[in-house]
Amino acid sequence: MGTWRKVPVETPEGVREGIAPLVLSASRATDIPAFYLEWFLERLDAGYARWRNPFGGAEQFVSLRDVRACVFWTKNPAPLLAAAERLEARFPFVVQVTVNDYEAEGLEPGVPPLAERLGAFVRLSRRIGRERVIWRFDPLLLGGGLSAERLLAKAEAVGEALAPATEQLVFSFADVAEYRKVRAALDRARLPFRAPTEDEMHRLAEGIGALCRKWGLRGATCAERIDLEAYGIGHNRCIDGDLLRRIAPHDPVLCRFLRGTTAAGAPETARQPLQFPAACAPGEPAPGAAPAPNRGKDRGQRAACRCIPSKDIGAYGTCPAGCVYCYATASPEAARARLRTLAPGQDCLGG
Repeated sequence: MGTWRKVPVETPEGVREGIAPLVLSASRATDIPAFYLEWFLERLDAGYARWRNPFGGAEQFVSLRDVRACVFWTKNPAPLLAAAERLEARFPFVVQVTVNDYEAEGLEPGVPPLAERLGAFVRLSRRIGRERVIWRFDPLLLGGGLSAERLLAKAEAVGEALAPATEQLVFSFADVAEYRKVRAALDRARLPFRAPTEDEMHRLAEGIGALCRKWGLRGATCAERIDLEAYGIGHNRCIDGDLLRRIAPHDPVLCRFLRGTTAAGAPETARQPLQFPAACAPGEPAPGAAPAPNRGKDRGQRAACRCIPSKDIGAYGTCPAGCVYCYATASPEAARARLRTLAPGQDCLGG
């Protein structure tokens, strides 16, 4: 939904027209928790961020004063541990954490060692709750000696450490052919990796489904058209209204946005203290809450994406992690230069 309420935004250069999203995404385009968390916290204090559309360059001012929930995306959740209390004072949040094991293959040169990532994931889960920390094993790549069986063995080894600390496993298949930048990066690095064939997708889904049943996790794909229900694998909503309502059932404004009505007896404009239910089974609503319909697809995302509307404030070309399969940053060197020159008070990650 591209109809967030329009509001005046106070900037050092004067008042600008902006939008006031209720749900924030930080970010599909870059790893804000790993590299730009101080920038993010600074923008929260300032009350706004400036966002530049990567397709055409149009700018938009985004008020952060009315945000009721945030979804973070990261490969390194460790910095969020120190910031969790400060963030929770503002809004509840969910963290989509990608934990792959591509160390031997050299596909993720800029992420911390696997053991460190596993430990940070578990500690964050203990700090904020396992329902709020989602494990992504994503994307799935084959080739270069990496067979479907070998990849499943890697997923099982990672999952043995993470399964007690999460409720979901989300995965997708690499889109090498669809993104020329990805193919070019693999070619430059002389890495013979490829997307799985349809038959391999089914074999991988069958194995992942079996692992999810063993661990008691909900397995789902991200933005994939292929039907894998036969293996117990559904289609995910990574920004999920049901989950947001579950972790903040007493915020009437968020409830109204997510299900079309305010909490019973609560004035629409009143912000109630956030309460986090301790024992909801995966997929169940929070105690006392009515079932939530799908709020609607975010029309700014890919056709197969099922996320509800949110506002992303990240920027392409800014992640220095150097993941070879990344479609969002063509030059990790340029991204590292941008990170080094990020100035205090800079309101836009895209420059």
